[in-house]
Amino acid sequence: MEPFVSIQNKTKLSAAFIAVALTIIAYSCGTTSADAPMAGGDAPVLPVVQLKALPAKSFREYTAAVEGKVNVEIRPQVDGYLDKIYVDEGAYVKQGQPLFRINDRPYQEQFSNAKASLEAAKANLEKAKLEVDRLSPLVANNVVSDVQLKTAQAQYSAAKAAVAQAQSSVGNAGINVGYTLISAPVSGYIGRIPLKIGSLVGRGEAQALTVISDVKEVYAYFSMSEVDFLHFKNDIAGETIADKIKNLPPVELVLADGSIYTGKGKIETVEGQFDKTMGAISFRAAFPNAQGLLRSGSTGKVRIPQDFPSTIVVPQEATFELQDKVFVFAVGDSNKVVSKPLSIAGKTTGYYFVGNSLKDGERIVYSGLGRLRDGAVIQPQPVQIDSLLRSRPL
Repeated sequence: MEPFVSIQNKTKLSAAFIAVALTIIAYSCGTTSADAPMAGGDAPVLPVVQLKALPAKSFREYTAAVEGKVNVEIRPQVDGYLDKIYVDEGAYVKQGQPLFRINDRPYQEQFSNAKASLEAAKANLEKAKLEVDRLSPLVANNVVSDVQLKTAQAQYSAAKAAVAQAQSSVGNAGINVGYTLISAPVSGYIGRIPLKIGSLVGRGEAQALTVISDVKEVYAYFSMSEVDFLHFKNDIAGETIADKIKNLPPVELVLADGSIYTGKGKIETVEGQFDKTMGAISFRAAFPNAQGLLRSGSTGKVRIPQDFPSTIVVPQEATFELQDKVFVFAVGDSNKVVSKPLSIAGKTTGYYFVGNSLKDGERIVYSGLGRLRDGAVIQPQPVQIDSLLRSRPL
């Protein structure tokens, strides 16, 4: 016998069953539509460039400080008041040309006194010699004892020493007189002159009178990090560091305004050890400067060229950075994209030169990278690499 169920209760059960069924169907449809892959027409249209291997040149740039080949601080060797300044700041002077004069009256007096003392010492020497000459025959004839002769000879030796000492004093006084006229030890350009006529100068002053810079040839000092130095050792031919420096190509100097200095330079030396505080090692490059366009104290960048006979050229717009690494989205045969890290061997303003991480003919997404994830499907829109290179050369 069937359980008694009222018509009203049957109606309520049927309505509840229909509601649950509709909910399950709606949930199933929603899940299916969310998980189903996008149809080909829904894939984003993105520009894609096909890479090719090309010959290229890159530069490694290092901040540099420029100094004259010879930088000489001009300092006084005697104390006194500055009487004359014969040159002006920025002037070119030749070796031996007068620069400054210190008041020499005290030193002239010392020189005169030293000469007078020398004359007195010479007179005493002559007197002592006469005494020795007088006593020598008397001792020989046993008229006087030899003690008197030995005493006279000792006085004569002391007089000779006094003459030598007086001559030395004359020499020192003459040197001091000469130091009152300060001349250029080398040819070059005069730097700033901080002191003026009437200033008291001396050997204990921390500030130099001026600096003379010989800038016919200048040195550009720059530093490499430990990583760059390892690249230098591994990439440049040569058995020793000296051989590798000789094999380096001529370098360029980028001036403060971004222009390239006309003269080519040559790296000459490298320090023997790293700076512990900076973690870098210093190099020196020499540049010709016959026209005097470069001056001591100026700054710039040393550019070391690096030639690539054949390298994959990647536009920088087609890259993105993640955790200090540079990536691209490579496009596979099914138009799915996958991110690839780049092994960067060099770069220019708009391009990266990469090693084995990409191959000749491989396709990468050129722009619109922000919307992409690994495995996404796109509709490629070809972009010719040659057209990019024509609009922005390497």
